[in-house]
Amino acid sequence: MARRHHLEKHRSQHIGWLRAAVLGANDGIVSTASLLVGIAAAHASHATLVTTGVAGLVAGAMSMAAGEYVSVHSQADTENADLARERAELEADPVAERRELTAIYTGRGLKPELAREVAAQLMAHDALGAHARDELGLSDVASARPVQAALSSAASFAVGASLPVTIAAFAPETGLSWWISGTSLLLLAVLGGVAAGVGGANPWVGAWRVTFWGALAFGVTAGVGRLFGAALG
Repeated sequence: MARRHHLEKHRSQHIGWLRAAVLGANDGIVSTASLLVGIAAAHASHATLVTTGVAGLVAGAMSMAAGEYVSVHSQADTENADLARERAELEADPVAERRELTAIYTGRGLKPELAREVAAQLMAHDALGAHARDELGLSDVASARPVQAALSSAASFAVGASLPVTIAAFAPETGLSWWISGTSLLLLAVLGGVAAGVGGANPWVGAWRVTFWGALAFGVTAGVGRLFGAALG
């Protein structure tokens, strides 16, 4: 009888790129659509509206990439510094480091004899990896990847921002603000629901959350645009 392998799929292994992708797409839709709604409320021309949207898309994507790269790279620098310190401690006093690891396993419920044996075997196999995982809480799944995070954020922002820009370019000029805000809110609801579902949360709660904040952003920028339009007019 063939042996069946039990394969488990955990959502946590996707949390890094999922967070960056969802944040980028959500920010792309909200910020660009809000910008367009505000400009439309100020009675700008259709050409100015589309140009502003494209400029907002490019600037926002670059900003997301730079911000995410700097943020995640700072995390990577901290992780590397911790690993370097741990490597030096292992070289200076491996016995003390083994006792430290043993205490960690004992605190998690292993008997002292078994904890010492587990610590000894893991350190013999990969001492730095054992301490990185069990003492520092670092792993390949959660490790910082600055370039991947930056590219994912930039690409997802551009995709999200391109949707309201496309609507602004091709929707009828009459009621353009309503076209942009309405379709953007629908897209935000879908995005929030899908993201929550992939992460294992309630899709309806995720959809409502992003829709509420998107509507609030559109309303505030529309009000600001109308005020400036009246003042300049």
